[in-house]
Amino acid sequence: MVLPIYVYGHDALRQETEPVEKNTEGLQTLVDNMIETMHEAAGIGLAAPQVGHSERLFVIDLTPMADETAAEDEPLPPQPMVFINPEIVEEGASTVDLEEGCLSIPEVREVVTRPERVRVRYRDRNFEEQELEIGGILARVVQHEHDHLNGVLFTDYLSSFRKRLLRRRLRQIAEGDIEADYPLITQGDETVPAR
Repeated sequence: MVLPIYVYGHDALRQETEPVEKNTEGLQTLVDNMIETMHEAAGIGLAAPQVGHSERLFVIDLTPMADETAAEDEPLPPQPMVFINPEIVEEGASTVDLEEGCLSIPEVREVVTRPERVRVRYRDRNFEEQELEIGGILARVVQHEHDHLNGVLFTDYLSSFRKRLLRRRLRQIAEGDIEADYPLITQGDETVPAR
């Protein structure tokens, strides 16, 4: 089932999430719905708060970026990936600037500086513990989605100058003056249907 995505300005995006205690049928249904929602919205990552859930969970599928990831030195793990209770346990010293976007902030893209490599510990879809050291686009998306679990958006990393330039557009998004190819929920809990 495709879930509506909460947009910039909604309180759900600023709440810290709660650890998932056990693998349940409800958790698996949420994972399925999040993957379907991410695909429907043509995204490459989606965190539980973006669909109004408080679980520490996000999903990633870099298949649409296969050409870009093929140029990287390390092969991608099988896609899509499910990260339950993820924890970034180590960050590399070198950083990289790259443009980011977000399904919760449609049509806004900005350059964000992040560590080039990270080590992440998490439970996979089968609730088995995993640990990965990753770089490139996968590391970027993991960090972006992990931020969502702590109530942080990529716009929080921008300079005050860039934030001022975006202020009007972000206010329009928060007020529901936006169109997207997927259903949205605004700060007033109003649903904006897909165009």
